[in-house]
Amino acid sequence: MNRNLFTPVLALACLLLYSQSSRAAAPKPNIVVILVDDMGFSDIGCYGSEIPTPHLDKLAADGLRFTQFYNTGRCCPTRATLLTGLYAHQTGIGHMNGDYGKPGYKGFLNDRCVTLGDVARSAGYRTAASGKWHVGSKERAMWPRARGFDRFYGVPEGGGFYFQVKPGRTIVLDDDVIHSVDKPLPEGWYSTDAWTEHGLKFIDEAVAAEKPFLLYLAHNAPHFPLQATKEDIDKFRGKYMDGWEQLSALRHRRQIEMGLVDEMWAKAGRPPKVAAWDSLASADKRRFDHLMAAYAACVHRMDRSIGDLVAGLKAKGQFENTLILFMSDNGGCAESGPNGKDIGDPTTPDSNWFCGESWAWMQDTPFRKYKHYNHEGGIATPLIAHWPDGIVARGEWRKQPTHLIDVMATVVDLTGATYPSQHNGKNIRPMEGTSLRPAFAGDSLERDALYWEHEGNAAVRKGDWKLVRLGSKGAWELYNMAKDRTEQNDLAMEQPERVQDLSALWQNWADRCNVAPDGLPLRKQKLRKKKKKRPVAPK
Repeated sequence: MNRNLFTPVLALACLLLYSQSSRAAAPKPNIVVILVDDMGFSDIGCYGSEIPTPHLDKLAADGLRFTQFYNTGRCCPTRATLLTGLYAHQTGIGHMNGDYGKPGYKGFLNDRCVTLGDVARSAGYRTAASGKWHVGSKERAMWPRARGFDRFYGVPEGGGFYFQVKPGRTIVLDDDVIHSVDKPLPEGWYSTDAWTEHGLKFIDEAVAAEKPFLLYLAHNAPHFPLQATKEDIDKFRGKYMDGWEQLSALRHRRQIEMGLVDEMWAKAGRPPKVAAWDSLASADKRRFDHLMAAYAACVHRMDRSIGDLVAGLKAKGQFENTLILFMSDNGGCAESGPNGKDIGDPTTPDSNWFCGESWAWMQDTPFRKYKHYNHEGGIATPLIAHWPDGIVARGEWRKQPTHLIDVMATVVDLTGATYPSQHNGKNIRPMEGTSLRPAFAGDSLERDALYWEHEGNAAVRKGDWKLVRLGSKGAWELYNMAKDRTEQNDLAMEQPERVQDLSALWQNWADRCNVAPDGLPLRKQKLRKKKKKRPVAPK
């Protein structure tokens, strides 16, 4: 062999071996998945809000923001989808946690799915869940410890409180009920802070065990009943006296300036049931200002708790190699109607405050509709991805359509886990999503289409085209998302062939994924039969 060639060839071989060894020895990333509850698309500063969220804004500035990340439009289905990487009906939670006697509507995670906890634990991770569970609570076999999580502190039955446990709820540590109506919480306890504090305790255990960790941190903020301290609410009193039209317009302007939305998309107009702000009496304006101040206080306090999480990760030396994903379970909540609700004092545990539809319209700027629906206002959520060691870009937008189903695939990819075909002797359905890792680097994601259904509301998105309907009997609407993401110009009558193709695609998905024929649980079906019939959607 030519000695002049041997030395550089050997050097190159050694370099390659060293590179491979270094990659193999690189520490696995920690993963924190943060899900908040009932937060609108534009409710944090880095997505256009006037509510100060400096800690989330900092994560966005040092990481990535996604413009087209999607949830399922409702609480339980989003949690089921996020935890499993499957569409919610495949897990048995196509509606909420009631059992409607159909495979897609059992109300708890079935035995044909695994969770993020199962998968990460199989790759050597310590796994923990803190906060709102809400994907099965009747038996301990449905609780987090039986579904892949080493530790749990939170509410198996769901959220709905901030200061004290309300009837029908318990606070559990691992498998033991430690607080309930009969075992009240200590003075000064606040759910938003408690979920983060216990999440950090679980991280301490992982660090002590010298293991990477996956933490699922599920806040109930800013879900109703809106409750916060007087100090936090007072920060926002008077800041909403300009009304929803003007404040929504200001949010929209900021969204355009920051590059989140295209200025050629017409902002969704004020809904018919929402009054013009200038038509309200002064007393009504002050009432609505107070409602929104309570909501803003819940968001602001949630952001502060994320600051505590970041500070804790830094103090433990875990921040740089931790992927943080932040998102919401659905769009703004219009429940309680345009007038909202203000029963009691929002600084006390027995109060019951809702923002209602009027403020929900502003919260979902610039989109149509809200929680429950499959129009963009119901299913679009912020997604912030922050990982100093793994994401090179800083402060950039990612515009690829992405979905909750992609989180499982991302966890499998980053942890080096093998997604199982069987678990506890049962066949497991294949993942539906794709890893977000290419999107972190700015690359496109390969997928056929994305699908939705909830309470008969339905949608499919393929490329730039979205087909969506209101209710199981509603007419299909067709929109070009590149030109009209706010869904103002229905093209269904102009392009019937595209409607037919996309509706057939949706129907094939619905048949495959246990969606009920009319898209409604049985109890809902009976209620709908009493209502006036609507035109049948084209097939």
